[in-house]
This record gives sequence, C-alpha cells and structure tokens, in this order.
Amino acid sequence: MSAPLFSSMMDVPLVIPTILDRLRTLYYEREVVSLVVTGKDEHGAPVPGTHRTTYGDVARRALQLANALQSLGVREGDRVATLAVNSYRHLECYLGIPSMGAVLHTVNIRLHPDQVAWILNHAEDRVLIVENLFAGMVPALRAACPQLEHIIVMGPHAGEGDLLDYDDLIGGFTDDFTFPDIDERQAAAMCYTSGTTGNPKGVLYSHRSTLLHSLASAPKDALDVGERDTVMAIVPMFHVNAWGLPYTAALTGAKQVFIGVFSDGRNVARMLAQEHVTITAGVPTIWMGLLAELDRARAAGEPYDLHRLESLVVGGSAAPEAQIRAFQERHGLTLKHAWGMTETHPLGTVSVLPPHVDLRSDEGYALQAKQGRTVPLVQLELLSDEGARLPHDGHTMGRLMARGPWVAASYHKGEGQGNFIELDGQTWFDTGDIATLDARGYMHIQDRSKDLIKSGGEWISSVDLENALMAHPAVAQAAVIAIDDPKWDERPLGVLVLKAGADAPDHAELTAFLAPRFAKWWLPDAYEVVEVIPIGATGKFLKRELRQQFSAYRAPGATRE
Repeated sequence: MSAPLFSSMMDVPLVIPTILDRLRTLYYEREVVSLVVTGKDEHGAPVPGTHRTTYGDVARRALQLANALQSLGVREGDRVATLAVNSYRHLECYLGIPSMGAVLHTVNIRLHPDQVAWILNHAEDRVLIVENLFAGMVPALRAACPQLEHIIVMGPHAGEGDLLDYDDLIGGFTDDFTFPDIDERQAAAMCYTSGTTGNPKGVLYSHRSTLLHSLASAPKDALDVGERDTVMAIVPMFHVNAWGLPYTAALTGAKQVFIGVFSDGRNVARMLAQEHVTITAGVPTIWMGLLAELDRARAAGEPYDLHRLESLVVGGSAAPEAQIRAFQERHGLTLKHAWGMTETHPLGTVSVLPPHVDLRSDEGYALQAKQGRTVPLVQLELLSDEGARLPHDGHTMGRLMARGPWVAASYHKGEGQGNFIELDGQTWFDTGDIATLDARGYMHIQDRSKDLIKSGGEWISSVDLENALMAHPAVAQAAVIAIDDPKWDERPLGVLVLKAGADAPDHAELTAFLAPRFAKWWLPDAYEVVEVIPIGATGKFLKRELRQQFSAYRAPGATRE
C-alpha cells in the first residue's frame, strides 16, 4: 500500500493577530462609529453622542491594551472578562486580548448579578473590564469573585480608588507589541449559554474557528460583507461575539457602527440613515421597534433614507413572515434569516433565495421565513428520538444535529456531555432544536425540543403558530405554550400582547384567522391576553416562566378525570 502524498503548502496558523495586522496596514483609514452615553436628560435617560475613530486607532489601542494587560500579569490562557456594550473600546478588547494569547470572555450584561458572579467564578477570570454604566455592580462582584485581581472601567467614572481607568491604563503603554507564537487551536474567546435549563455552560472558541467563521460569514450567499459595506451589529457583543460580525467586518475592512444602549427604533433608524449602513443584524424585537418607527416616519411625511440598506439579518428567534412582508412591501427592505447558537459560533445557516425564486413571491416569502441553508463547511442532520436518520422532505420533524469546524465538540470543564453524540464515528452537537430539512437544504426550526407540544401523540410547532398569530392586526407579540389536557396530554394555549389601542379578538376570530393554514387539531384551545411576555437575556421569550404562570390553567370546557 502506498503512503499518502502530502502537499507542499505552507502551514500558516489561522490566528486573530492576522485580523489586527490587516486593520493597521490595509484598512487603517476605515471608520468606526459608536453611540456613547454623554450624560442624562431631565428624566434620567441616557443621552447619546457620536464617537468617531478609525481602524488604525483601534488597532493601535488594541496593542496598547495587550501591553497593559501583560503589565498586570495576564498571561497566555488567562481569561479576561468584559461586561460591556457595543463600542469601539469593546472592539479593541476583541482584538487585543486574543492577540496576546489570553482569552476574551464576554459576559451577558442582562443577567442577574448573582449569575454574572457565578459565570466569572466558573470561568476563573483574572481581570474584569466593565462599562462605566455597570460600575455599580463592582462592589458585589468583587465580594463574590475573590479570584478577580484587577477591575478596569471603560469610560468616565467615580469609583473606588483601586479601580483602573481603561483609557488612562492603556495610554501609559506603546503599541510596540510582539505577538506570541499562538497555536491556532488555542482558545481565543469564551461565551456562556443562556442557561435556560440549569447553569450556563462555557463554550471556548479557537483562533482557527474564529478565522474560519469570519471567512465563511463574508461571502455573497452568506452575510455578503466586503470593504465597501457599513455594518451595524445591533446584536450585543456579549452574545456569541455579536454573531461574529465584528471579526467578519474587521477582516474584510467594512466600516463598523455600534449603537451601545441606544437600540430603540428611533435611534436605530437614525443611525442606519446617517451612517449609510448596508448590513445590520439583530433579534426580532429590535426589528419590531424599527418597523414601528419607519411606519410612523412615513405617515408623518418624514421617511428615512435607507436606500443603501441591503439586508437586515435576523436571528435569535424566528421572524414572522408577516414582519418580513411588512419590511419588503412597505419599505423595500429585506429581512434575512440566519440561524445559529452559542455552540455554533454562531452562524450555521442563512436564508438566501435560489436564483429562480422571486423575492416578493409567496414562495420567496415562505423561504425567507425559514432559517435557510448551511454556509460552507457546516453540516446538518435530523434524528429521531431513537437516533435514526430522518428524511429531508420538508415535512418530517426531527432533532437537529450540527457538525463543522466552528461547532463545539464539548463544553468548558467537560460539562453537558449529553449534548454531544457519536454518529457514524463522528461527533455531532445536538442543538436541542426540532426542525425540518427539505430536498434543497432549507432548514426550518419548528421548536425547541422542550417547547414542542405533543398532543395525542402528534407534534405541534409553537413557533409556526406564534408567527401566524403575530400577523393578526391586533397582535403585537404571541407565545404558544403547552397546557395539560386529560384527553390529549397537552394542548396549545396562545398568550398574546395586543398592539396599543387594539381590542382583544375573541376565540372564534383567532380560530378563523389560523384555520386556513393549520390542521384543526393544531389550533389553540384558548387564548389569554397579558401586558407583557417575559423576555430573557438573549431576547427570546421565556416560555418556562409562562408555563409556570399558567401551570394550573384549564381551557374553557376542559374537564379533569
């Protein structure tokens, strides 16, 4: 048997310093714009101000940060946490911390302080870089996290004497920094899952996975990012690296816009127009606010000029088809679905239409409402509860499995091994999603496995019902959960938030509205109107809380045996 013949190609490591080098040599003039807090108004609300810098300055300050952290004793493999909003300073952390061989650990600012402390301790962070807006958490975190050796505050603050000021600290160092010899498999960044069941779990992203993810995110049939683009990632930089967009934009030289805490519809619309944004990304609740503002402005005869905006990337949870149609038909804007999760870095699929499908046709809208096809190098598979492969026919629902070079093979400290399975000798990640795949490769999330409703032995997708309900003119938000039923085991209950000034539709009206799209046994047995649906730290409905709230609920006419 002959031996394999190896190539004569260079073995160049895929590491984040590659991105930093491109910024300071090729793209140093490209702009980075941030909305920052400049004070408070008479009602105590933060007032936005615009900060402008360049990639050249960001790269210089990132290297100063690397030198400063080294002076504090940070070494390769040490975890450096950030508790911060989207801004130029956070981008400097994205670049400087991994480039010195340390691990950037972005922490979700929306978590309860006790959970933040748990995560900091579990990750064994040595340094915390915190936004001045959250400096009030510092005393409690310091008391709960004895392993924290240094706390650095971004922006003006009046804190304790031993707190380090970010700008003053890095200002004391030059940008003359020698990159260490980093193995591309070393951890570059760390994110924790949202912890909807049990404690959050840590996922470590490598330099290699980050570079590959950035390369695969940029092409036309993915997120379509290039040097001529202006990218505004509204998805937080603490949530799965803002879907990787800060790295993808930096690698390609795209201008970046960060809006910090100012994610209301008016500020989003203003910055999209003012900065000539071409690509933006956020969760459906962000786009609900933007759509309302665009409708208001058009009705007032003051429409925003968004002619350069090519796509609004939506992820985190599914956007209803009605919302996709509203953006396209009322404002000429394209909502583009993407799917992923913490464990997939996150990009797995993007909903890009095939050439023969018209964007504004019924088929086009139906495909846009799906989560799309895999980007190169990612594989998806469907399994039954028994572990058998299921057909890709667009109808059969199964457990969604993922595999690829930026998909996690384990969690930090070896936890949660039940999420990883062996299939034909390969490791696959069980996403916890229930989905369908069709013959063309389009994936459609039907539900989270824990949210799927099983009625009379058959599955009902709460996501499909929710998206349909949110197309009703009176409904602003909808969540569908399972309630106990003595005959069918579980039945769907619709929980609704109404639009301002709208009257509550009765059961018969909602049934008639849904009936053309769903089998009769899918239709909810009842509906309840609430003031608010609880939303978690990543912008998703907290159905666990709704199930607790309605745990004793009985639909009208239901009997208990």
